[in-house]
Amino acid sequence: MKCVILINEELPLGLIANTSAVLAMSIGKKYDHLIGCDVEDQDGVIHPGITQIPIPLLKGNDELLKTIRTRILNKEVNDVYMIDFCNMAQKSKNYDQYMIRMKATPTEKLSYLGIGLCGPEKAVNKLTGSLPLLR
Repeated sequence: MKCVILINEELPLGLIANTSAVLAMSIGKKYDHLIGCDVEDQDGVIHPGITQIPIPLLKGNDELLKTIRTRILNKEVNDVYMIDFCNMAQKSKNYDQYMIRMKATPTEKLSYLGIGLCGPEKAVNKLTGSLPLLR
């Protein structure tokens, strides 16, 4: 299993952090087995479990995010789970408002701040293997 988060490189730092957090939480909900057990340090302090696999942050522009999203929706690559974070989600004050805005917005009017992908390593690499790390 491989997971990556692809971030729109045009975002300011605060939105990059927010988008990454939202997508990572959403991946963690779907794949809760990726979270390790709690760890105890030498002093007996417990540290809650974190992800057991690396989740690289990659960068691309809005057009690239839409293209990858479309390829997954068109089943060009199988068994890849995708979660997206779009402008309607970022601008909404709560989840109810997000649902209302999404229902009133055609897909082609959405822009993506980021997408999270998880699946077989070969499939995820086929979609993202040539993309640079977000630095």
